[in-house]
Amino acid sequence: MYRKQIKSTTEEFNVDLNNGLSSEEAKNRLLKDGPNSLVEKKKKTKLQMFLCQLNEPMIYILIVAAVISFALKEISDSIIIIAVVLINGVIGMIQEGKAQDALETLKKLSAPKTIVKRDGKQVEVDAKDLVLGDVVLLEAGRQIPADLRLTFSSNLKIEESALTGESVPSEKNALFMASEELPLGDRINMAYMSTSVSYGRGEGVVVATGMDTEIGKIASMINESTDTLTPLQKRLADLGKLLGIIAIVLCVSLFGIAILQDRNIVEMLITAISLAVAAVPEGLPAVVTIVLALGVQRLVKVNTIVRRLPSVETLGSVSIVCSDKTGTLTQNKMTVVECFTNGSSLKVNEMIYSQHKVFVDGFMLCNDSSVRGNDRFGDPTELALVDMGIKIGLTKDFLEKDQPRVNELPFDSDRKMMSTVHQFGDNKISYTKGASDSMLVNCKYILENNNVRPITDNDLSKINQAIKNMSNQALRVLVLSAKYEKHEDFEKDMVFVGLVGMIDPPREEVTPAIKSFKGAGVRTIMITGDHKDTAFAIAKQLGIAESIEQCMTGMELDLISQEELATKIDDLCVFARVSPQHKVLIVQTLKSKGYIVSMTGDGVNDAPSLKAADIGIAMGITGTDVAKSASDMVLTDDNFATIEKAISEGRGIYANIRKSVLFLLSSNFGEIITMFLSIICGLASPLKAIHILWVNLITDSLPGLALGVDENDKDYIMKQRPRDPNESIFANGGLTLTLFYGTVIAAITLSAFVFEPVKNILASGLSITLENLITALNDPEVLKHSQTYAFTVLALSQLFHAIGMRNVDKSIFSMNHLENKMMIAAFVIGFILQIAVTEVPFLVAVFGTTQLHIVEWVYLILLSTVPLIFHEIIVLGKMIRNK
Repeated sequence: MYRKQIKSTTEEFNVDLNNGLSSEEAKNRLLKDGPNSLVEKKKKTKLQMFLCQLNEPMIYILIVAAVISFALKEISDSIIIIAVVLINGVIGMIQEGKAQDALETLKKLSAPKTIVKRDGKQVEVDAKDLVLGDVVLLEAGRQIPADLRLTFSSNLKIEESALTGESVPSEKNALFMASEELPLGDRINMAYMSTSVSYGRGEGVVVATGMDTEIGKIASMINESTDTLTPLQKRLADLGKLLGIIAIVLCVSLFGIAILQDRNIVEMLITAISLAVAAVPEGLPAVVTIVLALGVQRLVKVNTIVRRLPSVETLGSVSIVCSDKTGTLTQNKMTVVECFTNGSSLKVNEMIYSQHKVFVDGFMLCNDSSVRGNDRFGDPTELALVDMGIKIGLTKDFLEKDQPRVNELPFDSDRKMMSTVHQFGDNKISYTKGASDSMLVNCKYILENNNVRPITDNDLSKINQAIKNMSNQALRVLVLSAKYEKHEDFEKDMVFVGLVGMIDPPREEVTPAIKSFKGAGVRTIMITGDHKDTAFAIAKQLGIAESIEQCMTGMELDLISQEELATKIDDLCVFARVSPQHKVLIVQTLKSKGYIVSMTGDGVNDAPSLKAADIGIAMGITGTDVAKSASDMVLTDDNFATIEKAISEGRGIYANIRKSVLFLLSSNFGEIITMFLSIICGLASPLKAIHILWVNLITDSLPGLALGVDENDKDYIMKQRPRDPNESIFANGGLTLTLFYGTVIAAITLSAFVFEPVKNILASGLSITLENLITALNDPEVLKHSQTYAFTVLALSQLFHAIGMRNVDKSIFSMNHLENKMMIAAFVIGFILQIAVTEVPFLVAVFGTTQLHIVEWVYLILLSTVPLIFHEIIVLGKMIRNK
C-alpha cells in the first residue's frame, strides 16, 4: 500500500477524502470484514493445566500402581500414591500456570475511540468499528487505531519505537511513494495500529484492520508459536520413559520368577507393586518443581521475575543472548554525547556556561519540550537538548523567563529546521536549529569566543569534518545558529553557533555483562529495527561486533533462504532494520543449529521472537505489556547485567537439580537391587510398598530439596561453557555415581535385612544357608523385625549420603555445613520421622514395623554411615591422584 499513490488508494477503497464513507456503507463493510479487533487464542482452563501436569510416564506408573493396590485392598498404599499424584499436579499447575494474556494486552493497545469522517462530518467512533476506507484524522497525542495510508501530513511525527525499534519518532510524509520494498520503519507514508502521534497532524485512509494490521500479524505469530520443552524437561521425560520401561520389565520378570518358584500370585502382585514403586522416584517431580520454585525466589533477589517455571533451568544452558537494541542495550533516551563550538569538539561535562552561553541558551530555547522533575514531555531529540542544559546547571523555565519567546517558525520537513525569537532585554534574538545540509547554506557568519565574524572556507571545512566524525559514530547531528538583527527573515544570513551529536547511548552495565558472557561461552547478538550504521556503532562500542561485515539488514535477509542464513549466522553479530518476522526467523535459525537461545526485548515488535526463543526476557520498566506477556522472564530493573546474574543462578539451579536427581535415583537403584536380589534368592520381600513410598517421599525428598538450594561457586560456574542441551543428567560420571551408591545402599540394606535371621540361625547352631534364611524369614515376627531393620537403614543411609552429595569432590570436613541450613534441618527432621515410624504405636501399626532397642539403633546408625565413609575414601583417592 505504501507503494501506491493517494489517488489509487482512494479508488481501491472507494472513498471520498472530503466526506469519508457513508454510515450505511461503513455498516455494510463492518458486517463483511468484521470488527477492527484481534482474534484471541483459546486459553487452557485450570483443569486442562492440571491434567497437563499428569501427562508424564512416571505419573502413569503411579496411577496403575494405585489402582492395583486398591484392588488388592492395600488401601493405605493406594491413598498415599494418589495423594502424591494429586499434590504433584497441583504444585505444577500453580507454579507453571503461565498466563496467556499477550493478546489481551494487544487488544488494549488499540485506541478505544478515534475521529473519522462519516457522511461529510467529523465523528468519534469506537476503534473496533473502523472499516476499510474510513478516513481517520490524526493529531498529537492520538493513538493510531488501524493501519493507515496517509493522505495528508503536516509536520507529522509518529512514535513507533515499540513496533520498529527506532529511538526517535518517525517523520511522516503523505506525498512519499516508494519505488521498492521497504522495511516497516522506512514507510513514511504509512501509520500503524498501536503507535501514537507525537507531533503535528494528518489524515489517512484505513487500509488494514484487526488481524490484517502489522500488530495483527504479530498477534498471529504469537498465536502460532508453541511452547517447547526445556532441556531439563526433555531429560526428565526421557528418564521417566526409561524408568517406566524398567518398572514394566521388573514386574514381568517378577511374574516369571513367581511361576518358576511356584509362589503365591497375589503376594507377587503386591511385591510387583513395591518394585514398580521402587523404580519410580515419587518425590522427584515435586522436588524438581519445588527446587525450581525456590530458584524463582532467588532470582527475585536479583531483580528477575520468572513467569514460566522451567525457564529457570533453561537459563543455565543458554548459549546465545539475542537482544533488541533500543531500551535493552541502550537507554531508550536520546543523549547529547558530543558538542562542537568555538572551532573545537568537547563533551557536555566540559562545557562552561559563561563561554558557551549562546550555544546552551539556543539549544534549550529553540525547543518545544519540557522537563519538570520526573515529568518529561516532547520529542526525544529536544528532550536530549534540555537534559544537556540541566547537566550544566540550567533549567528551561529559568531561561524562558529571562528570554521569553515572542515569535516562532515551527519545524517542517521541507525546511528541515525550526526557529524561535526571544526578547532579550531591549533587543531580540532568534535561534534556529536543524539538519546540517539545510542550515550551513544559510549561515553567513560564525560565533567564535562570543564574537561574530564572517564564516570562512576554513571554518566550513572544520565544521564539515566535525559533522563527518559524528556521523561515523552514528550520532544524530543538529546545527544551531542565531541572528541578532530585527528583520523578519531570520533564517537567512545566520550566525553559526555550533552543533551537537546525540545518540541513544548504551547502558553502563552492558559492556561488562557482555564481557562476562564471552568468558562464560555465551555469545551476544544484537537484533534491532534501527539503521545499520547506528546499530553497528553501538555494537562496536559494546564489544559485540568488530567490523561492518558482521552486520546484516532485513532487506539482505529477504534475499536469502533460511538454509543460507544458517551457513552465515555464526559470523553475524548484528541484524539491523529487521521486522518482527525477521527476528523470529533469526531465533529459529539459531535454534535449528542446536543453540539454546535467549531473546531480550521491550517492544511490541519483540513479542513474537520473545515467544519463539527458548527463553524470552522482557524489560519490566520500559517494556510494553505485550512484551512482558509473551516473555518467560521479566527484568524488574531493566538492567541487562541482571541477565548475567540470572544465567549464573540458572546454571547453579541446574547443578543443584542434577545433584538432587542423582541422589534420589541412587536411592531408587538401591531399592530395586534390594528387592530384586531378595526375590531372585527366594527370600521374602525386605521392604513393603509403604516403606518405599515413605523413603521416596519423606526421607529422600527433604534432603533432595536441601541439595536443590545448595550454594555454588558462581565465579567457577560462569567460567564454564554452556551445557550441551543434549547432555544427559548422567553425563560426567553421573551414571557411575548413581550405580555405585545405589549398590552400596542395597548392600547395607540387605545386610540389615538378614542380620536378625542370621543371628537366630547362629544361635540355633545351624549353618548359614539360603534355605535356612528362607525358613527363618517365614516367621512373621522375624520378618517384621528384619523389614524394620532394612527400612531404617535404607532411610538413614540416604540422609548420610545426602551430606556427601553436596560436593562429590570435597570432604565433608572441608564443607561449610552452615551454608545449607536446610540440609541440617532435613537431616534432623528425617531422623526424627524415622524414629517415629518405629517407636510411635499408631505409626508402627500403619507401617508394619517393630519398636527398636537403643543398641539396635546404634548398630543401624553405624551401618547407615557406610555411604559417607565411601565418599571420604573416594575424595581422598582423588586428592592423592591429583598430587
